[in-house]
Amino acid sequence: MRPARPRQSHAGGGPPLTYVRLGERPLRRLPQLFAGLALYGFSLAVMVRAALGINPWSVLYEGLERHTSLSFGTISGLVGALVLLLWIPLRQRPTFGTVANIVVLAFSADLGLWLLPADLGLPGRIALLVGGIPLNGLAVAVYVGARCGPGPRDGLMTGASALTGRSLRLVRTLIELTVLAVGWLLGGGVGVGTVAYALTVGTVTQFCLPLCAYRTPAERATAPTG
Repeated sequence: MRPARPRQSHAGGGPPLTYVRLGERPLRRLPQLFAGLALYGFSLAVMVRAALGINPWSVLYEGLERHTSLSFGTISGLVGALVLLLWIPLRQRPTFGTVANIVVLAFSADLGLWLLPADLGLPGRIALLVGGIPLNGLAVAVYVGARCGPGPRDGLMTGASALTGRSLRLVRTLIELTVLAVGWLLGGGVGVGTVAYALTVGTVTQFCLPLCAYRTPAERATAPTG
């Protein structure tokens, strides 16, 4: 069985984002993958330290952190591993990028939380939020653009969309609303940052993806010029 392929494409002028085998130009793509994942984990830490509201999955991690002795990053890794179990009925298959997503995010998020102070005043927290959201959007574009396979949460969304025939937007919305609600009930931080993230991160990612997406030789040869 081949690895799961995200449903994004370059229709409408967007960059190609389907899975590309790991053996193709690894020295070009792997550094991009690891840099993007590390930046993503750090951006999560930035938004947590802002304490003005975080993205839905981080709300869940923070909520679980309140009820366990585990760190934020460790919980993100464990949740990612558990999400992979849901891939089985969806007939999804993890890739190197999927595993790297779990491991690198866990370490980089905890490292960011260790480096960033937790007692900033409101101006500092606003600055972290304003910087953290675009940093997160850029990070998504960098690691997705490496085309090494979806992360656990992305694969869950694309797999569920393919199985049910529902749009990716609808499936993603339902999953993230569910995750947000559970995280909020567990005490995770929901606030203006959560809304700001939902409204802006997609735009940042879409803007950055054409600059970050790896293109195969065949795709470069057939790309429109001018």
